[in-house]
Amino acid sequence: MAKPKVLVVGTGFAGFHALKSLEKALPRDAAELIAVNPTDYTLYVPLLPEVAGGSLDPRRVAVPLRSTLKRTRLVLGTATGIDPEARTCSVVDVEGRGRVLEWDRLIVTAGSVTRMLSVPGVGEHALGFKSVPEALYLRDHVLRQVELAEQSDDPAERAARATFVVVGAGYTGTELVAQGQRMTAEALRARRGAPGALRPDECRWLLLDMADRVLPGLDPRMSGPARKVLESRGVDVRMKTSVAEVTDTCARLTDGSEIPTRTVVWCVGVRPDPLVQASGLPEERGRVVVDTSLAVRGLDGVYAAGDLAAVPDHYNRGKPTPMTAQHAQRQGALAGRNVAASLGHGQVKRYKHRDLGFVVDLAGMDAVADPLRVPLSGVPAKIVARGYHLLAMPGNRVRVAAEWIADLLSGRQVVQFGLVPREGVRLSDADRPGNRVVKAGS
Repeated sequence: MAKPKVLVVGTGFAGFHALKSLEKALPRDAAELIAVNPTDYTLYVPLLPEVAGGSLDPRRVAVPLRSTLKRTRLVLGTATGIDPEARTCSVVDVEGRGRVLEWDRLIVTAGSVTRMLSVPGVGEHALGFKSVPEALYLRDHVLRQVELAEQSDDPAERAARATFVVVGAGYTGTELVAQGQRMTAEALRARRGAPGALRPDECRWLLLDMADRVLPGLDPRMSGPARKVLESRGVDVRMKTSVAEVTDTCARLTDGSEIPTRTVVWCVGVRPDPLVQASGLPEERGRVVVDTSLAVRGLDGVYAAGDLAAVPDHYNRGKPTPMTAQHAQRQGALAGRNVAASLGHGQVKRYKHRDLGFVVDLAGMDAVADPLRVPLSGVPAKIVARGYHLLAMPGNRVRVAAEWIADLLSGRQVVQFGLVPREGVRLSDADRPGNRVVKAGS
């Protein structure tokens, strides 16, 4: 008899750990494991700001799938539709060709995409930040603007090119502005004394958010120290303020002011992958409705985990768990074990996880953290943050640690390559299957 096929859609935190659990729980001949993902790696998103800031090689945050999931067959492509009755999944491969995959058990872990708001010009002129190509493009773009500012004889153009606006003061935006400011500071230090070189005070970074504090989703005791670090480095932190319109030369803010700039980075948030609605899966605010075993309600053999799953939170009166890496990783692992149990290997368990705290790396020797709800800042928080990432990463730990040490001893290498074209990272293309290829794994 043919072995049952277990299909996992997406190999981000949830999908990767689902497959790891399946490979561990199932005997080799118990099932055929198949993964659909546009890239051959899983992306460790929390360290993406360090890629944009030039302190980590992009390969360090990309963990190869083929060497870590040795029993899984990888299909390079993007899932565009799921038919629960026919038990099939439609896929567009990386060359644009369509194919249909059959399954006996399905785990949907396609993750999330950048959340777009109805702000004029954002899709056309703002930069996204959710993938390796976006991080690489942003790093090159920022360094290029510094170069062009120094070459300009027009004071207004010089100031605009040296101004960088980050929208969204959550985890990603706060880390990104910290890493970006550090990178431009080191770039200017290397140019000190050169003809036309920018002064440190000429390079401006702004962090905007409609919330009343930075890191609004985290412990308030982390917000004050984080804001203090940013402002001590000259970052202009503006709360209860966002962008009302973005053009190619200006960001108009909700307070009526205008910021001449060539760089607006959109870190406002994420939403579940459009695959959920495209497939007609039962959903709540775009997230698949599942029970505490991560089984999709009303659909036999279908499970969901991670950002796109509305998993009841045992410790928060059954409300959906937040879209965090902690939950995605643990939900994925449980989904894999429960699928194995449905095939006769193990027992079904329910999802329960209490957040262990969060870490926010602010570049240099600065960080904030609240492990087990104990607020930390400075060097102690930095040690906790880096220790947490090394433990949480599914691979590349030695290489990441080595680059951190090199960065500490010799400083980061500030260089641009121009490998990624702007057309490949525009926010307006975020939901198109061909462009979601570069975002999967998040």
